[in-house]
Amino acid sequence: ADEPTEDDAWYDYQLVGLTVIRDGAEVGTVARVEHFPAQDLLVVRTADSEVLVPFVSVMVPSVDLAAGTITVTPPPGLFEELDDDAPPPPAETGEATA
Repeated sequence: ADEPTEDDAWYDYQLVGLTVIRDGAEVGTVARVEHFPAQDLLVVRTADSEVLVPFVSVMVPSVDLAAGTITVTPPPGLFEELDDDAPPPPAETGEATA
């Protein structure tokens, strides 16, 4: 039984070594998978560091074992430093604006 029975389940050995793609560009490779009670994390080795990516469908929409890739859609700042001078994103108040 080399394959998990669920469509969106993989063994760690299937993920380690896959190329991580963000916005069509390679950003690193999966170094390992960390398992925590709340969620699993992909440890992505980039050119100069390791980045922890929550292994949830909103941030990891695609795993393609045949192509050897994982597509990620992380929020700003996960793979790069944010500009300290940039204004913060607008706060959502839940009120409709007219």
